[in-house]
Amino acid sequence: MAALRMLVVCLLGSLLCQVWISAEPHTEEELHPRALYPWRHQGKGMVRVKRDWIIPPIRVLENSKQVPEDLVQIKSDKIFTGVVIYKLEGPGVDQDPKNLFEIDDKMGIIRSKRPLDREKYNSFTLKAFALSPSGERLENPTTIEIVVLDQNDNRPAFTQSQFVGSVAEFSVPGTSVMSVSASDADDPMTENAYLSFSIIGQESFPANAVTKTMFGINNETGAIYTRDVGLDREVVKSFRLKLQIADMGGMGLTSEGVAIIHVTDINNHIPQFNPASYSMTAEENRKDYDIGRVNMTDRDDPGNGNWEAKYSVTNDPEGNFAIRTDPSTNQGVLRVVKSLDFEAQREYILTLTVENVNPLSSKAPNLPVSTATVVVTVMNENEAPHFREDPIQIEVPESVVPGTVLKSNIAFDPDYSDLRYEISKDPERWLDINEDTGDIRARRTFNMRSPHVKHNIYTAVIKVTDAEGVSTSATVLITLKETNDYPPQLFPLSGSVCQDASRTGSGLVLSAVDEDLAPQAAPFTFEMPFDLSINWTVVQMNDTHAMLHPLVELEAGEYAVTVMVSDSGSPVLSAYSQVNVTVCSCDSFGDCKSEAGAILGSSVGISFIALIIIMACIALLLLLLLLAVAVTTCGRRHHLKKGTGLLVGESEDDIRDNVFNYDEQGGGEEDENAFNIDLLWNPHDMPSTPGSYYPGVPRGKQPLRKDAPHNLPSPIYPRRPPADPTDIEDYINDGLEAADNDPNVPPYDTALIYDYEGEGSLAGSLSSIASGSSDGDQDYDYLNNWGPRFQKLANMYDPR
Repeated sequence: MAALRMLVVCLLGSLLCQVWISAEPHTEEELHPRALYPWRHQGKGMVRVKRDWIIPPIRVLENSKQVPEDLVQIKSDKIFTGVVIYKLEGPGVDQDPKNLFEIDDKMGIIRSKRPLDREKYNSFTLKAFALSPSGERLENPTTIEIVVLDQNDNRPAFTQSQFVGSVAEFSVPGTSVMSVSASDADDPMTENAYLSFSIIGQESFPANAVTKTMFGINNETGAIYTRDVGLDREVVKSFRLKLQIADMGGMGLTSEGVAIIHVTDINNHIPQFNPASYSMTAEENRKDYDIGRVNMTDRDDPGNGNWEAKYSVTNDPEGNFAIRTDPSTNQGVLRVVKSLDFEAQREYILTLTVENVNPLSSKAPNLPVSTATVVVTVMNENEAPHFREDPIQIEVPESVVPGTVLKSNIAFDPDYSDLRYEISKDPERWLDINEDTGDIRARRTFNMRSPHVKHNIYTAVIKVTDAEGVSTSATVLITLKETNDYPPQLFPLSGSVCQDASRTGSGLVLSAVDEDLAPQAAPFTFEMPFDLSINWTVVQMNDTHAMLHPLVELEAGEYAVTVMVSDSGSPVLSAYSQVNVTVCSCDSFGDCKSEAGAILGSSVGISFIALIIIMACIALLLLLLLLAVAVTTCGRRHHLKKGTGLLVGESEDDIRDNVFNYDEQGGGEEDENAFNIDLLWNPHDMPSTPGSYYPGVPRGKQPLRKDAPHNLPSPIYPRRPPADPTDIEDYINDGLEAADNDPNVPPYDTALIYDYEGEGSLAGSLSSIASGSSDGDQDYDYLNNWGPRFQKLANMYDPR
């Protein structure tokens, strides 16, 4: 009977309880029905046992309503020797959660005080103590483990209130759609948390579009899949499935959920034009503008690539048109991208095709691509004339012959109207244009040194106008090619050379200047005429310089050496120049020792002397002009006789009677005998060949010019005297310019001898200068107040 009671206590503590019972004979205390002896051990005066008690976990069912409930009783071996007090510590007793368990301190019975919740605390580990009345520990503490057994007290629940998924239309049975999930708070190791999924309802949108069961679910994993064929998005848009979850393998507690499944579109419908023919108009000579729209229909779902259209023009080889898709309406927008010409083509028949952005599904019916026809009519308008090229490119030599046709057939009118041409910009007036044909001709030769020529290009503008007044302009770019128009000019034309230059190899360095540009200029070639190269030679140094030096040692003095310089143009142009060379004795630095020779032999000295001579001539001319003006003004002031004046040819006295011939240039203001006023000497009365006689100069002693070569033709001098006395200044200037450029006249620093012109001289005399008044009415007494310089003049007009 005692053994049976122990077995019941063990079964209440654990289904797997194992009790080790000593092989020694049991006492009555050991066989107490609800008592355990965890502290029994070998001791003095006590019966020895083979093993101690092994206390199994104590299992307690959750949510028990029989509380307080005795769970187990423990006893110490010390109960046979005295009073024992039992204590219990740990979670559920004196630690959180508190007051779940207690122990009878005298009997050692452990009880549960309240129902337990496994979902909060599934086990407790406690420690039991055996104490003496004085609080002394009689035994080592013993661990008591209490396990809370699960009850199916929690319903399973879906993890979402609504599951959403999608499946493509026309999916085959078995296609995975989506998965749903659920949870259960009960012990997952028991049947209480063994879940099972199921579909308990199906609803289609639109309602009743599909009545057969289209979906299934895996009861263990919650995976939803298709069960049948017939998912057509054009028929049904979506499904609403009612789901159920149950624990204990479907036999326990249940909950419900919802799954929404959308049927997605596939591109199983080709787009179709509606209508299939269109008529549109386009403007001539206009581009980049829309001319119309075309429509299409597609049964696929709007707003995605299965519905979005892609248009194209199949028969437009010139690329005049383009078509794009309006994303909001899916219409095709036809556009002109190049200017159309009514005269070239008045009508275009275009073929359009339409496809979807996404490729067509293999489940779509095999139908041809939809096409549409668009007839585009071009509207005519009056067009401006067109230049065949703009800018108009012309390339000519700068020395083009005037009248040469430079360009023809430069423009046309698309409307076949008559054209009128004109030049609207030609700063140098180099061009002529035929107003009817448009032929551009050279009006005169060009000049590359013009400020309007930039980088060898001259720019003009031509305007053309049709019969209705519509005009257009084009730029003319004339590229000028350099021609050989100017011979090179040698410089310097004077210099000095040491007497020992023939031995030292030194000489005068020469160069040349050419107004032409490359390749008509340098390299230059320097040569000497054969008959003049006995004592001198010229040696080429490089492309632009040469050295002139004597072949023999010459005496000190001045020498005129003729040098020819040629350019490299085509044809080659050459020029002869006379170089005035001063041969002198030089110091160690190569400079002439004679100061006079240095001045006369250097180019700088010659230029300075020439400048002084020119300034003196100008001062003399100004003095004469001022004298004439002053005399005329004074005569008018005294109200002399009308029709007569100072130095007028009608004077009673011939002033030329007082002109005397001099063999020397002297006299001046200090001359007491005569006054020479005939300053206009005629250069053509002088000899023009070397060695000729100059009046007043002994033969063979005439000087040589240092700034110009000899044996060259003289320029044409003005031969006819001015008809109007006011032209005397221009006449004098023309004569001076011709004399300055005459290579056969004496040099600047030579005293010129002037002779009496003689009767019938074309040059006339200063006595021919007319005055605004007649000398008969003039009073010349004021000339006596002008000083000794005008005394002779005052005596000539003395009324006495």
